[in-house]
Amino acid sequence: MANYLYAVKRLWLKEDKQAYAQWQALLRSSGLQPEADLDDTIGIYDDTVLIAAGSLSGKIIKCVAVREDYRAENLLAQLMTQLLERLYEKDETHCFLYTKLSNKAIFRSLGFREIIADEEVLFMEQGKPDFNDYLGYLKAHKKQGDASAIVMNANPFTKGHQYLVETAARQSPQVYVFVLSEEKSEFSTSDRLAMVRLGVAHLKNVTVLRTEDYLVSSATFPAYFLKDRAPLSIARTQASLDARLFKERIAPVLGISQRFVGEEPNSKVTEVYNQAMAHVFRDDLTLTVIPRLAVGKQIISATAVRRAMTDGDEAVLKDFLPETSYRYLMKHEELMR
Repeated sequence: MANYLYAVKRLWLKEDKQAYAQWQALLRSSGLQPEADLDDTIGIYDDTVLIAAGSLSGKIIKCVAVREDYRAENLLAQLMTQLLERLYEKDETHCFLYTKLSNKAIFRSLGFREIIADEEVLFMEQGKPDFNDYLGYLKAHKKQGDASAIVMNANPFTKGHQYLVETAARQSPQVYVFVLSEEKSEFSTSDRLAMVRLGVAHLKNVTVLRTEDYLVSSATFPAYFLKDRAPLSIARTQASLDARLFKERIAPVLGISQRFVGEEPNSKVTEVYNQAMAHVFRDDLTLTVIPRLAVGKQIISATAVRRAMTDGDEAVLKDFLPETSYRYLMKHEELMR
């Protein structure tokens, strides 16, 4: 195993069937599940044998594996150097890492800090702004009294979202509405935040917050954005980690004892998330599932609103959107195209 024989290469997993087969076998031998949503994969070869690999998905480092009989060769550090260099080339100075609990000491020595861990996965980060900065942001917006929480994408903010918030506001002294910061929706984060703030402005015990990278994001729960294209086994693992992060690190900062969610009859991934929360929260946090609001026999959903926008169906828009969202969309006509 002489080091001079080792070659670092970029793997083209979609084009190179042989490389894909070797990569898949390497990951499975390391107890990892091969994933499809990857931007970049780096491999290290001993002659023609793939002995180590690591991948990037956005600013997340994942699928990192070293063949067992080469683990004394410092290949992990070489892999991380290559992957971090690729991130720096993209001006990414903040990154995340999924790894096995057994790798904690190794990655801490490489400058990564733990955010949360469960029985299966360790979630770490490197760079700034980090999770401690996010906790500082939450503390700056903390209100007095017991609180509940809602996490929503609001793509866009509908009467169904408004009904969920109003229901929570009647039952809780304080409600924190977390709006997804991820830019993976038809409406931008700034537009979604604006519509939520307008739609809850009449509720004096409601505070609207950003999620940044720490709730239902590409870092904590990438399967959410794939919806029903995501393998449910992967979605379940990610949902559990996201729920644990909320329960153990975020809820205590804001005094949150209850989380409200809408009933989910359509999306299997969202239903998996609801199930994961129920399992993770147990007796520590109350999970309250609210039946979805309907107009006639049609359940209100953001998907139906976006379809109505495409079809130019003014009646559905007026039925499904609160006046605040409707006026916002009319004022910003470019969003209607």
